[in-house]
Amino acid sequence: MTALSILTAAVEAPTRLNPLELFMDADIVVQAVMLGLILASIWVWMIIISFSLRLAGVKKRCADFEGEFWQADDFDALVKERSKKNIPSARVAAAGMSEWRRSMKVTGGKSDRDGIRQRLAGAMESQVAQEADTLADRLNFLATTGSVAPFVGLFGTVWGIMNSFFQIGVQENSSLAVVAPGISEALFATAIGLFAAIPAVIAYNRFSHGVNSLEAKMQRFADRFHASLSRELERQ
Repeated sequence: MTALSILTAAVEAPTRLNPLELFMDADIVVQAVMLGLILASIWVWMIIISFSLRLAGVKKRCADFEGEFWQADDFDALVKERSKKNIPSARVAAAGMSEWRRSMKVTGGKSDRDGIRQRLAGAMESQVAQEADTLADRLNFLATTGSVAPFVGLFGTVWGIMNSFFQIGVQENSSLAVVAPGISEALFATAIGLFAAIPAVIAYNRFSHGVNSLEAKMQRFADRFHASLSRELERQ
């Protein structure tokens, strides 16, 4: 090999990996895997951004409502006004007020006070659980992506390596130059799988903690409101 050919090869040789070239040169199956993982990653980041804003907004609205609630002179009017908005704590209070009115209409509060207390607690606890489930509904995709994406990427890697060995048999050449491109493309599928899975797992754990924290705060609010209604029941 002449000095000129060596210099030309050095100039033409890539100095770093090109993700676009790895995708375009990959087998059709590996390309499908990569494309699916890229779309999953985009959707994961959309959920992360939207859920972060949503959770922060819900926490602020609940805190503002609870502050107004305990200072209000007319609980019923405030609950009716706020429960129409996206305020989970207001809907919890509305569930308690609704059960209170139904129970007082039937018994007048003069009998079965323990039963009324149990029904009040059950109504508000059920609403708290429903609010938490509604808020956490979109987190299932994060959990699924975090657990499945690495294996989908691994499938693309295995398929790419199989294709590389097939090329060895076809070309009857086991040199590294024959198998290296295919292996690089295959490993790129695993990298994309990890790129989709890692943020999904981190976000799922963080958001789950946030939802659990909000659920605990709503439950404390419900317990406090239940105690207030119980005291009112004793006055009947």
